[in-house]
Amino acid sequence: MSKVNEKIKIDSIDMYQIAIPLKVPFEISGGRSYYRQSIILQVKSGDLVGFGESAPFDAPFYSSETVASVKAVLTDWLIPKVLKKEFASIEEFNKELSLGIRGNNFAKAGLENAYWDLVAKKNQMRLVDLIKVKLQEMGVIDKYLEHKEYIESGVSVGIPEDRDLKTLKSWIQTYVLEGYRRIKIKIKPGWDVLPAKATREVIGSEFPFWVDANSAYELADAPVFQELDALNCLFYEQPLNHDDILDHHKLSQLIKTPICFDESLKSARVGRQAVGLGTIPVWNIKIQRIGGLLEGLKLYKLAVENGIKLWGGTMPESGLGAMPILALASFKGFLYPADVEASARWYGKGQDLIEIDMDKEGKIALPQGLGIGKAPNWQIMEKYGKKLASF
Repeated sequence: MSKVNEKIKIDSIDMYQIAIPLKVPFEISGGRSYYRQSIILQVKSGDLVGFGESAPFDAPFYSSETVASVKAVLTDWLIPKVLKKEFASIEEFNKELSLGIRGNNFAKAGLENAYWDLVAKKNQMRLVDLIKVKLQEMGVIDKYLEHKEYIESGVSVGIPEDRDLKTLKSWIQTYVLEGYRRIKIKIKPGWDVLPAKATREVIGSEFPFWVDANSAYELADAPVFQELDALNCLFYEQPLNHDDILDHHKLSQLIKTPICFDESLKSARVGRQAVGLGTIPVWNIKIQRIGGLLEGLKLYKLAVENGIKLWGGTMPESGLGAMPILALASFKGFLYPADVEASARWYGKGQDLIEIDMDKEGKIALPQGLGIGKAPNWQIMEKYGKKLASF
């Protein structure tokens, strides 16, 4: 496979803010959202236009970043670092974003993903094909360079505002009928064992299922997960603290069900530490949480070389922001259905920046266009968003 030309000069950047209403409020253990609030970046290089999304929550209950903090970091630090400059490669661009700036991965992800879009379009490639080239350059073996033209979609079910198990069961029944290939429910103390049992009543004992705690528990809460062991979950997603590794290792020794990292997995460096412990066999790769697509490729390589099982997570982003993980999650190393879901499930039909459709078999096809594959719907941007600045 021939090497691509990754040299890009950043001529200008337009920054937008959107707030697309969610069809149903989405609640996790830390808080509730009513809108998909994001910062959208339109990055230009000559005649090329690339798009990226920074998609934290509006409050700091998932990560320390918020829409307000992302806006400030992009305006004051990240955009000035790259504007009017030329970069030789994706790696060089990524390095510049991190030089002198710790953390702020959501802010970095929006810019870096736009750079990937520009490089793919410059080389007349789809994003998935550019990812394959970069994985090959990293030395990923041929088996794990294979990808499908679709991903299987799993649904992430939030905590009902009314805390009624009947509401939860009704939602789950609807999602199963729509074709989703996996059910995940959000849990927190006081909303865990009974909702999980209610879910199994709807989907049966073998349907792919797991619970996601979003860091809501302590190691002392191990009895909760010992009770959940009877429900045949594929794994428990991020049961303990958002920056913990060691206590997850300890919890794994007390339960039968495997543990999956989400919030803790902020970088390939953390991934190497997790591999060293040898007790966290499943990873959720979220492009926003790790600062962009390049770090996702590093984690992918590390995972497939060490027998780690993968799946693709979302915040959820808008359809625009979901394009990078949609492409990456199509590769063979991803074993479980992704959190990329149909736009209609989140916002209602025709209300997304880039519409994502799922067929009745729970499959979402990769776009065929260059770069991220589709242009954003500017009527939706005008309806739910506003331009913040031009640089």
